Amino acid sequence: MNSAIVELDLHGMTKLQAKQSIDIYLKKASKNVYRIRLVHGYRGGTEIKDMIKKSYGAGKHKKVLRLEYGLNPGETDLILREL
Repeated sequence: MNSAIVELDLHGMTKLQAKQSIDIYLKKASKNVYRIRLVHGYRGGTEIKDMIKKSYGAGKHKKVLRLEYGLNPGETDLILREL
């Protein structure tokens, strides 16, 4: 994990598997990583997106500053620090 933006594909995972993968990425993220882009999709429902919001949004995790949603509804970014 050497680049400043890391992407994690969560397609095909259960909520538990996705949460475990996100937690591993957060734990392994080096100091130069400022954003983790979570690709969860949106056509199969919003269970994983809802879990991300509940588990990592609004100060729920010590490493996550905030969540950011882009134009793609199938992606959520975890912002770890400001540039």
